[in-house]
Amino acid sequence: MSLSQLEAPAPVRRNLPLTPGAGLYSARVAWRHSLRFRLALVYTLAALAAITVITLGMAFYLLGQMDRQFDRRLNDRAEAVAERLTNLQANLGKKLPPIQGYTALIDKEGNLTSISQALQSNTVGPKLRIGEPFPYLVENRFNVLGTPMRATTRKAGDFGTVWVALPEDDLVVARNSTMSALALSLLITPALMLLLGWWLGKRALAELGRAAELADRIDPSKSLAMLPLPDREDEVHRLLAAINRLNVRIEAGQQREKQLLGQIVHELGAPLTVLKASLERAGERTGDIEVQRAALVADELTFTTQDLMQLARGQLEMKLVWHYIPARTLMGRLDRLVPGTTFTGDWSTGLLCDPDRLTQALRNLLANARRAAGPDGKVTVCLEETPELIKFVVRDTGAGLPADLGERIFEPFVSGAGSSGLGLSVSRQIAVLHGGNLTGGNHPGGGAEFILTLPGAALADDDPLHDSMEDSGEST
Repeated sequence: MSLSQLEAPAPVRRNLPLTPGAGLYSARVAWRHSLRFRLALVYTLAALAAITVITLGMAFYLLGQMDRQFDRRLNDRAEAVAERLTNLQANLGKKLPPIQGYTALIDKEGNLTSISQALQSNTVGPKLRIGEPFPYLVENRFNVLGTPMRATTRKAGDFGTVWVALPEDDLVVARNSTMSALALSLLITPALMLLLGWWLGKRALAELGRAAELADRIDPSKSLAMLPLPDREDEVHRLLAAINRLNVRIEAGQQREKQLLGQIVHELGAPLTVLKASLERAGERTGDIEVQRAALVADELTFTTQDLMQLARGQLEMKLVWHYIPARTLMGRLDRLVPGTTFTGDWSTGLLCDPDRLTQALRNLLANARRAAGPDGKVTVCLEETPELIKFVVRDTGAGLPADLGERIFEPFVSGAGSSGLGLSVSRQIAVLHGGNLTGGNHPGGGAEFILTLPGAALADDDPLHDSMEDSGEST
């Protein structure tokens, strides 16, 4: 399945490279939460249960066969001895066979009449004597000289009963060896099967893990790049294709949202500009405090629409117009936009920047600081310069930033002071486009502190920013 076969509308950007720095980072999954480990464990347990049942069945079957074969051998021996004693005609003129092995003759009263030499040498258990009761007549299993025995009896006509026993030590050894081998296999097999399942799972789920890493790098705020599809159309292929279709729908929805937002902001921008100018003129002419306050509200709404427009356009579409301006010019702008700000540091330097964008970024920081500090609080902005860096430090005497927000404070529509939540996001975006950055936190002395940094104004001929300005034809 190719990307052209997706049913959703085509996105604006489809083949942007996936880099490790784009989006969320990929983390190793702990083994106890790993699908590969769970599959290997389930496979091991299922296979172990099957092997255990089959092996136990085979072991008991083989041991049963050996036991039955031993009984046949014992019965054959007893019948052979009884046959020699009872079939006298066939053995006429022949002597009775000597009683060998573990064999005895017992009369009808249960007394011993004849015994083999092996039984006479028994020193364990009762002493066997001719004419006395035979103690093993009713026992099928017993030990003689530490050897396990199994016995059986046969009628021998006038001679009484033939008692024959055979040692089953070989059978016991075979049984013990079988059970030991079975126990050892049940201990070793699970470990080997778990390792084998882990290895097979790693190979089988390699593409799925790779897909997870690629999906984790997607940053919806930048670009919803398509994931490469594997050659085999298996479950992983279906999952990645579904993610790609979802990305297409998300990006199409984002484009529609940006277009709608841009249209709304455009419709609001012109009336607000006229309203702001009219209120400012009315305030200057009449000196009415309420009119001047309304002019400040209109000014606030104007900057909010600028932030919304910037959000609608996106960072990649922002164009900077570079100028080299005195820092005092920027200070004058900020003083008019956010009255009551205290300026510290060295403002006699020059700045290479987009004055409108930098004013917008710093104005957002100062407006947030004034809102947090309140009418009786203090807002300061300090300008510090080094050959490599220009730093604007904005501080207020307010309650500080909520501890639970952290870096989320720079995300759109996230606010800790009741504002729209766009100012900090746009300000950081402007700082990054200038080659700097914006960070924020709470000052040890109280209140919030934001630091906006820009590269130093002195640029070499081979500086990338200098080259890009020359290539784009922007004025400096």
